[in-house]
Amino acid sequence: MVRENARAKINLTLDILGIRADGYHEVSMIMQEIELCDTVELEKSSGGISLKMDVAKIIGGENIPCDEKNLAWKAAMAFQKYCGKNFGVDISIAKKIPMAAGLAGGSTDAAAVIRGMNRLYETNLTENELCKIGEQVGSDVPFCIIGGTCLAEGRGEILMRLAPIKNFSVVLAKPEGEISTPWAYKTYDENPAKTHPPNNEIIKQFEKGDYDAAFKNFYNVLENVALKKIPAIADLESKMLAAGAKVALMSGSGPTVFALTDEKNVKKISESVKDSGAQIFITKIC
Repeated sequence: MVRENARAKINLTLDILGIRADGYHEVSMIMQEIELCDTVELEKSSGGISLKMDVAKIIGGENIPCDEKNLAWKAAMAFQKYCGKNFGVDISIAKKIPMAAGLAGGSTDAAAVIRGMNRLYETNLTENELCKIGEQVGSDVPFCIIGGTCLAEGRGEILMRLAPIKNFSVVLAKPEGEISTPWAYKTYDENPAKTHPPNNEIIKQFEKGDYDAAFKNFYNVLENVALKKIPAIADLESKMLAAGAKVALMSGSGPTVFALTDEKNVKKISESVKDSGAQIFITKIC
């Protein structure tokens, strides 16, 4: 049996550059791994795939499929196909990352399955090979395989590792309601953003350790789209900033808002949004 931590991600920036010939969106985003994680356990079986999930710690977890519709199951199938072998596997996932949150909860489980099967069956695939498998499952899966801090381009699968940033504390607030990623991108296409995050400048500011300047440049072009469906996103950000957050922004296609802060301000920030009806999580940058 092998165990993998399937860590969540936040988008420090998210930009959309256009629609590709293959129908996907061309993106440019700075992604960051955080400590909040699901736990994925894998055991060999005589053949096929099985999946069970402990969803007691997340709201709405009973709606997560435990069959071939689940990204973790798809990841096991993609691994088998790439290796050309029927590697049987029993997958068990203990969920802590909220669902439909913009935190890559499904993608990171898939990444953990791919990494874990490589260990379980001692196939010795390279990280690049694991990422190629991940590409077949979802655009965020390669980043979730690599982790850390990365600039993600293409449809999210072209990754450039960045120097690790300071280990800030992270307060997450997921408001009520869900946002479909396809809906968010389609709605964005109808009214593209005029403001875009200067990712290259932010990367240089990270390298110099000038985080205050970098934070001022964080931007997510999907946030204005999400606000049409869940206005509470803006209220959460305002309260977090007023409570001392260095930056507060929506992650991915939402609706979760993250705040980066020094540890001393964590309690004040979390308390500022505790009556909002949002689910609150306290974690750190990896």
